[in-house]
Amino acid sequence: MNATLVAVVLSLFSAVAYAAAAVAQERLAARHPGSGLVRLLGNGAWWCSVGLNAAAALLHVVALKYGPLTVVQPLGALTLVAAVPMGARAAGRRVDAAEWRGTALTLAGLAAILVTASGPAPEDVLSGPEAVAVAGATAALIGLLARRGARPGLRHATASGFASGVASALTQTVTVAATDRSGSLLSMQVIGVALLVAAFATGGLLLSQTAYRDGLGAPLAMVTLANPVAAAAIGLALLGERLQGGLAGILLALAGAALAGRGVVLLSRAAPQPAADAEAEHPVAAVLALLPETASAEPALLPRPTTGPEHLTPL
Repeated sequence: MNATLVAVVLSLFSAVAYAAAAVAQERLAARHPGSGLVRLLGNGAWWCSVGLNAAAALLHVVALKYGPLTVVQPLGALTLVAAVPMGARAAGRRVDAAEWRGTALTLAGLAAILVTASGPAPEDVLSGPEAVAVAGATAALIGLLARRGARPGLRHATASGFASGVASALTQTVTVAATDRSGSLLSMQVIGVALLVAAFATGGLLLSQTAYRDGLGAPLAMVTLANPVAAAAIGLALLGERLQGGLAGILLALAGAALAGRGVVLLSRAAPQPAADAEAEHPVAAVLALLPETASAEPALLPRPTTGPEHLTPL
């Protein structure tokens, strides 16, 4: 089987697993908006989402062995495409027309990108100094985006996307270096880069969890866009990866990126809000939530108690 086709198939399964994890994280964030890390560690639903993310990451690692970053990373946009119907089903509703249009545009854009990005399996990897430089620059950028302030959701989602994209580039370095049999599997370079991968992957997971407190659509769209941007920049600038077709291929890739970006925007705008999902899922809780207001209003409507025989008059 063609190596690029293997990478595409593995990336599709990885996208579905990432989508399921994103839906689980968003619903967990909606139900427990103020949960800290310690409380999450004791939540079974949190560990379920971690397991889904781990499975998706494993598929992604194998895909990076067979395909270049410019092929594997754009397919990450399918995470949003898969998350939309999953989120709709979890909320007990149907996917609307705007969501279908966003899905179609995203798929068309990805197809155009894949035509120009298809290439041989990766051979070049980041050197030790390059890996350290990329990690340092990314850590500084994530620090700026993850600072405290108003509306952190989109900033944390962007930081999560950058962290995941850089982790993918570093993962490709570890995978190729560990499987080409040209050096020791336990070399200091491989171990050091593997530790950087673990750090960025963990940071990306935690940042996405906080980002989903603002809902699923917009944060996941930002993660989906920032991830391939970071990885593709590294692949094109440092790993010698190139787009196919010359100038025509570049124009086609730009047109595909524009289509996919428009599709992602449509999907993010059409995504449901978590508060509505929670009320629809727990109607009894929604009714009980009104009881304190009713109870506090009733005494004002009752007549004041009086002295004398009038207080015996039936209401």
